[in-house]
Amino acid sequence: MMTLQKATFAGGCFWCMVKPFDQWDGVHQVISGYTGGKVMNPTYEQVKNGDTGHYEAVEITYDDSIIDYNTILDLYWKQIDPTDDGGQFQDRGEQYRTAIFYHTKEQWGLAEASKEELATSGRFSKPIVTEIKPATPFYPAEEYHQDFYKKNKEEYEEDRAKSGRDEFIEDNWD
Repeated sequence: MMTLQKATFAGGCFWCMVKPFDQWDGVHQVISGYTGGKVMNPTYEQVKNGDTGHYEAVEITYDDSIIDYNTILDLYWKQIDPTDDGGQFQDRGEQYRTAIFYHTKEQWGLAEASKEELATSGRFSKPIVTEIKPATPFYPAEEYHQDFYKKNKEEYEEDRAKSGRDEFIEDNWD
């Protein structure tokens, strides 16, 4: 029986966080948006300016009979620098920090365990600073941000190439 669940992650620029999840069996939808802030229905310009307290994030809807939360967590960690508390790669500021927003007590426990496992793995010499927080209202970003990697392939690839994300992933995760 299909049971759809949600997972919400902040990992820097949301453009770069969609494609890695979007291509997995069992993932039904990945939405770019904003969460964790104090303004209702924020705009991209408000969030980008850092005035709202929101994170750029993705909300993933998945079928947990096909892909489980631990697999999604593993995918998430491999997209980010979990030791950087000032943003991600070329995107600097609080709105680009990393965070796992849990929707259930089970997700909280799995996220905490995965963070602890990463922290004690010896993979990174610096502390893991990715926060684990309760999910708050998620506001979808403007339509032009949705599926950006598909709709604006060249711009997406240029932005990603200059960000340093791929080099970091290759050096630290592959």
